[in-house]
Amino acid sequence: MKITPQMVKELRESTGAGMADCKKALEETQGNFEEAVEFLRKKGAASAAKRSDKEANEGLIVTVNNDDKTKTALVAVTCETDFVAKNQEFVDYVTTVATTLLNNTVKTVEELLTLKVGKDTIQDLHNSILAKFSEKIDIANINVYETTGYIESYIHGGAKLGVLLDISSAKLNDNAKQLVKDIAMQIAAMKPVAVDRSGVSTDTLDKEVEIYKDQAIQEGKKPEIAEKVALGRVEKFYKENCLIEQVFVKDSKKSVSDILSEISKEIGEEVKINRFERIAIGE
Repeated sequence: MKITPQMVKELRESTGAGMADCKKALEETQGNFEEAVEFLRKKGAASAAKRSDKEANEGLIVTVNNDDKTKTALVAVTCETDFVAKNQEFVDYVTTVATTLLNNTVKTVEELLTLKVGKDTIQDLHNSILAKFSEKIDIANINVYETTGYIESYIHGGAKLGVLLDISSAKLNDNAKQLVKDIAMQIAAMKPVAVDRSGVSTDTLDKEVEIYKDQAIQEGKKPEIAEKVALGRVEKFYKENCLIEQVFVKDSKKSVSDILSEISKEIGEEVKINRFERIAIGE
């Protein structure tokens, strides 16, 4: 069958793939449009291996939630250039992945890729994106929070940093919700490692103590004094890295714990932070 320029043009408009790739796909499939689309998808999947050694430090983070914000899904998809990250088709793809994740129960990217979106799977959609853009593109992170309380999600400017924050109460009024959003922004800015001291792992703490002891000895302190200095610096570590102990960014006279107390007073019940997640592309 003769492959006409019009056929190539239509396939290009449908898939976004290059002219040469579209022509080859039509030649390989004897002009069958649907088979040519599938050929390009497979080509996209196959060519991804050739791009595996490239850096994918750009990308997009998207969150979607149900109506009462008791369940939220976060998806981070990486790519090589900001041009692709801002492309509307790429944005639509990431949003579709996040929505599909929200509406299903999967724990791994491999499981997510098998889920259906209409007649296609997420893997099919991913292959189409690979075929359109000659870049390394990966689903780098997926996360779903579900709670009996309230989940705040925050996407920082540029959509390369996302936060999920699980709050214990579902009774938040508008003012309380704004304060919760402020805490989510605090997480984005200040990079806490845990909600409170109980969430700091023994390994993390041991490493910090060792570093502080070494620093004190290098400053000329005796080993027994260095031990005391290290313990003092651990207190500072807690205040800088445990979320509820951090100085509140919007009001340096308060801690995040103080803000939780304000929220509790606002709604008439004790409010706690159950957990949080901070995901950043390129960090």
